[in-house]
Amino acid sequence: MAYLFEQDRNYVLGDPELEIIGDHQKLAQWRHKRIGPAYYKLRRKIIYRGADLNAWAEANRVEPSRGEMN
Repeated sequence: MAYLFEQDRNYVLGDPELEIIGDHQKLAQWRHKRIGPAYYKLRRKIIYRGADLNAWAEANRVEPSRGEMN
């Protein structure tokens, strides 16, 4: 399986790689609604683990239907 994020890396807000899933505001909305990827909150710092981002992306993967189109 190909990963979107480095498994062993920690990502913090402002890292350009996070733009793949959403901008700073979108990530904040998801954290507030508790619907985005898992994260750590250490005081005011938000940290995403690459493994958690990949797991979240895989859980949200959509496999298009291979059937005939009408």
